[in-house]
Amino acid sequence: MAEISNITTHAQTAVFDDIEDGGSGGDTPAPVFSGPLVSVSFVQKLIGEFVGTFTMIFAGCSAIVVNETYGKPVTLPGIALVWGLTVTVMIYSIGHVSGAHFNPAVSIAFASSKKFPFNQVPGYIAAQVLGSTLAATALRLVFHLNENVCSLKGDVYVGTYPSNSTTTSFVMEFIATFNLMFVISAVATDKRATGSLAGIAIGATIVLDILFSGPISGASMNPARSLGPALIWGCYKDLWLYIISPVIGALSGAWTYDMLRSTNKSYSEIIRPNCNKVSSRDRQEASQDEICVLRVIDSDNQKSFICSSPTDINDNCNVTCKLA
Repeated sequence: MAEISNITTHAQTAVFDDIEDGGSGGDTPAPVFSGPLVSVSFVQKLIGEFVGTFTMIFAGCSAIVVNETYGKPVTLPGIALVWGLTVTVMIYSIGHVSGAHFNPAVSIAFASSKKFPFNQVPGYIAAQVLGSTLAATALRLVFHLNENVCSLKGDVYVGTYPSNSTTTSFVMEFIATFNLMFVISAVATDKRATGSLAGIAIGATIVLDILFSGPISGASMNPARSLGPALIWGCYKDLWLYIISPVIGALSGAWTYDMLRSTNKSYSEIIRPNCNKVSSRDRQEASQDEICVLRVIDSDNQKSFICSSPTDINDNCNVTCKLA
């Protein structure tokens, strides 16, 4: 990050070298991924993804089975809470190990926006699908779900299927996954957000998505979530919908947030460390008609962000910012 220099009570200009963020967490440049793919660290990440996905699928789908088997005591809001709370808990438990994707669409979207190395995506997807498949196997054994599952007339099917037209379900899956990935990108990859609340925000988004899309499409938002049960019971009807739509939705959500991301530094980090370069005397002498401007230039994308206050950068560094 270049230093801000020559700040006076009139117009000032500074050039920043790393405006657009490309690093994980939104506070570092795009990382250079090197070294062997198969390492102890990578294996730990795969185990984390497997455990997180298994726990999520088993807990969420168990709530569905219990609700359908025992007179609907859980209800739709209860099922949504189980999914959201499980994801929240797993994010705080495993997020520091693997990033807590638990979803092939999320891994692909992160890779497409350079927040995750492409060469690790196949391993992550394999761990996620394996976790989902084994969770579905455990559910089948525990609840003895064997008869007429695919016909929806016998035992409960814990997979996802459209209850409306495939077009409607496709759109709902797209919107739900877009919302999820947009929130993930905002709270988990941008330093300006409150990172400690990322798990809560993501879990709450899942709850909301299930409440409005669950009765229509099943609210998968996750190809692994749908693929695991489909493989165990052999129910492949409309499975394509739950693979394609979430991936498109996640890519759109990640790219949309990237368009809103102006800098990989928080606004206070850009302004406050350099406020002392404006002397107290200059602040006192600044007239009401003068405008103090801090121009932040992104040399790669040729974007300028004008930051100014009505008179000068004051003692509290209160300024406003707009796209030039």
